[in-house]
Amino acid sequence: MNKYQEMYAEKLVSAGEAVQIVESGDDIWFPVGGGEPQLLPKALLERRKELQGVNINQILPIKPTYFKQEYAENIRHNSWFCSGASRLAINEGWGDFIPNYFHEVPKLLTMYRKANVAMATVSPMDKHGYFSLSIGVDYIKAAIAKAEKVVLEVNPHAPRTLGNGFVHISQATYVVECHDPLPALSITPVTEVEQAIGNYVAELIEDGSTLQIGFGGIPNAVTKALMNKKDLGIYTEMVTDGMVDLLECGAVNNRKKSYYPGKILGTFALGTRRLYDFLDDNPLVEMHPVSYTNDPYNISKNDNMIAINASIEIDLTGQACSESMGTKQWSGTGGQADFFRGVNMSAGGKGFVTLAATAKSGTISRIVPKLTPGAVVTTSRNDVDYVVTEHGVAKLRGKTVRERAAALINIAHPKFRSELKEAAKELCLM
Repeated sequence: MNKYQEMYAEKLVSAGEAVQIVESGDDIWFPVGGGEPQLLPKALLERRKELQGVNINQILPIKPTYFKQEYAENIRHNSWFCSGASRLAINEGWGDFIPNYFHEVPKLLTMYRKANVAMATVSPMDKHGYFSLSIGVDYIKAAIAKAEKVVLEVNPHAPRTLGNGFVHISQATYVVECHDPLPALSITPVTEVEQAIGNYVAELIEDGSTLQIGFGGIPNAVTKALMNKKDLGIYTEMVTDGMVDLLECGAVNNRKKSYYPGKILGTFALGTRRLYDFLDDNPLVEMHPVSYTNDPYNISKNDNMIAINASIEIDLTGQACSESMGTKQWSGTGGQADFFRGVNMSAGGKGFVTLAATAKSGTISRIVPKLTPGAVVTTSRNDVDYVVTEHGVAKLRGKTVRERAAALINIAHPKFRSELKEAAKELCLM
């Protein structure tokens, strides 16, 4: 047994013992989604009645362990990007939301927020005493650096990812072992509408481009439509199963990337077990803190950089709301603004806002004269480049507001085009 193994043995405790370090008023940090610990939140919940005013900070929580209004006085959620698990808490006021650009979260937590405790899922320790932060590097490395107490949940199912996402045993207060499978993201079938949008986007992506693709039906459709492309590269925030598909079919080889050629860069991953196995100790992939991957300046170093992101609604001047339903928070800004700003500085870069033309079974248009009152402008009209629906493509950058309105009406659902034209005339946009 070497000295690092001895340190490990000294710090190894049960989840119940580990959460005893949490005190009332503490701020705890979990990584994005799949990187969140699994045993520690449950153990923390068991001692909730002993605590007051504990805040858990996280982007995109996966498991709704502590999301009950009756728990909020003891353990409350600070969301930096909400999910189905946290949405109700935020919109009913027994959880909180912090507006942010994803790449600035490490800076914001360092400068303005408390970080008493950091907890994260890690891969098993190597012979040098290092753990990989696995599928959740994001902002948690900054939280670990600032936190007074650090608990690492070691999981043999967590892939050991390379890059700049390691933490040493000497930084840990406690180590907990967990053998539960990592959270997985199921892949849903692509609809006809999503595939139509994916095909339009793929037509505008040239061989040799570098991609950022999110998750969901439309990104999956884009991936499917890119299978016949050549020499693509990947520089992203989220590493997905679709990217493995593009590698295996030969469309992605990363050879023509101008920044980190030969490498895939990301900051977190979420997908199936197949994805996690692909990531394990793979020198092709590097995971870095989000302050690095999502810095618009770094993004712009990729020539022909492509960003593809979904939106909820867009007005006739090009303002995109991608995170709220009126005043109700649905998700967050995430990396959408980071990547659109980056691609606009990239030589040959293109940014795609994608959305189905209608919602609620075709009863409402998602291209609207004005955004719903209270809606959040996620991506400003200055940053929106292309907008794509199943009815076509609208190129907005460099266009007047009247030209934008005409282009957007042209890709709206046909049954809404007349009323959009009338509204545009009233707004002096036509």
